[in-house]
Amino acid sequence: MAEPGPSSGAGPTATGHPGVDAALARLEALDGVETEAHVAVYEDVHQRLTQTLAALDHEQSRQEQQ
Repeated sequence: MAEPGPSSGAGPTATGHPGVDAALARLEALDGVETEAHVAVYEDVHQRLTQTLAALDHEQSRQEQQ
């Protein structure tokens, strides 16, 4: 049986990281929206994921310094 894809309506798979899950949940806003509106959502998701990764990098660097 195939895994659910973007068009299955199943939504994004939970990652277990609240910041990542919140960013991916924004992709659900694209369902039924005109293509022109997708760019703003993609930019928002990209920014959220970038901030989450930066925070994780900062946390890891801080732990390595201890």
